[in-house]
Amino acid sequence: MLQRDYTTSQLDVLEAEAIHIMREVAAEFERPCLLFSGGKDSIVMLRIAEKAFWPAAIPFPLMHVDTGHNFDEVIDFRDRRSAELGARLIVASVQDSIDAGRVVEETGRRASRNRLQTTTLLDAIEEHEFDAVFGGARRDEEKARAKERVFSFRDDFGQWDPKNQRPELWNLYNSRIRKGEHIRVFPLSNWTELDVWDYIRREGIEIPSIYFAHTRKVFERDGMLLPDSEVVQRGDDEPLFEAVVRYRTVGDMTCTGAVQSTAATVEEIIEEIAATRITERGATRADDRASEAAMEDRKREGYF
Repeated sequence: MLQRDYTTSQLDVLEAEAIHIMREVAAEFERPCLLFSGGKDSIVMLRIAEKAFWPAAIPFPLMHVDTGHNFDEVIDFRDRRSAELGARLIVASVQDSIDAGRVVEETGRRASRNRLQTTTLLDAIEEHEFDAVFGGARRDEEKARAKERVFSFRDDFGQWDPKNQRPELWNLYNSRIRKGEHIRVFPLSNWTELDVWDYIRREGIEIPSIYFAHTRKVFERDGMLLPDSEVVQRGDDEPLFEAVVRYRTVGDMTCTGAVQSTAATVEEIIEEIAATRITERGATRADDRASEAAMEDRKREGYF
């Protein structure tokens, strides 16, 4: 007699959970959107959204909060992928927020627009009246994220308050909000960086070339390799040099560092990540090298 194997893999369980979360949001909320930057986590979220609603189109728009200081490879991928899917892409511009006087651009060698994204994001949520926003945050990223719910309640100022977070029993989520409030939804909460890459390999998902090893001019600051760019201010004591690097995460290039690596395939990246003991953000994000309390304060302000 033919034996059937009904064993469910870890990736199958994670994918099923994420699909359930997306369908729950689509059923319960009026105007959800998915934050899509062209980075690996948002690419995986987009694939899950495709599967959740196939053969129908994805029933909500994509949105990217663009600092204007992003990597060209990632922005090109963002535009091409959203066009392939026929999805509506909303680009909320930090530069527009600066021009409108909503935020003040930082100055100096360590200036970054990364923190300015909060105001731009909240303004876009209010403008488009979004009541649920999908984000790609994972609990393994840092301690403040580890405390996060799948459905993260934000008040009418966009702020996160741990005392106002709702209990989540099993797979039951509380979607009730008043007008002006919204929910940040994190379908990848229980995933790890390694899970993301395993899923990319299994699904054969295309990702920007910046994630693979390449030669780039960089300089060292605080143990991180920052790119040579007109938007990154480099001091006289920070000489440029060429190195073979790749990016574990992508974002505003003023605070996103590369790691030295020769991993040129997804399989090689998986082997590299499995062996490392340094977290993704600890290795590559200057703005995230803050205390747990500091990160929680940023979340209270409405940060991602």
